[in-house]
Amino acid sequence: MTRVKLDEIDRKILKQLQDNGRITNVDLAEHVGITAPPCLRRVRALEEAGFIKGYHAELDGEALGFGITVFAMVRLHSQAEADLRAFEAMVGTLSPVRECHMLNGEIDFILKIVARDLNQFQSFLTTHLTPAPNVASVKTSLTIRCAKHKPDVPFDDA
Repeated sequence: MTRVKLDEIDRKILKQLQDNGRITNVDLAEHVGITAPPCLRRVRALEEAGFIKGYHAELDGEALGFGITVFAMVRLHSQAEADLRAFEAMVGTLSPVRECHMLNGEIDFILKIVARDLNQFQSFLTTHLTPAPNVASVKTSLTIRCAKHKPDVPFDDA
């Protein structure tokens, strides 16, 4: 991955793509004040440099039947690097786990898990997560509601 120094046009491109990943190159170029060919070259360079990880549609999990979101705080028996990586690899295979973050402090990982209902979540918890190798404890918190969901970066604060 080559590093690119971002200029104001690059930042405008990234913000526009973050706000609307379906924008056409022509419209994107118009929004950032350049012509289409150099805009496309810049987008490709930003992708190649790793600033753009991908493009996707944000789906409504609740509308699709995933009405339960749970955060699970996981403590491991061992924090040796090999054990941490093994846990991360195992979690990577579990589709209900939508996010996995390693933390410092008393908790080793926090997981964001989705399920259709409490029974499905409980089954996942007792058959996949708590009996997993190296797991010492799991504490869970069921979300009541989401007051803010912004998976992007705050360009307005930069």
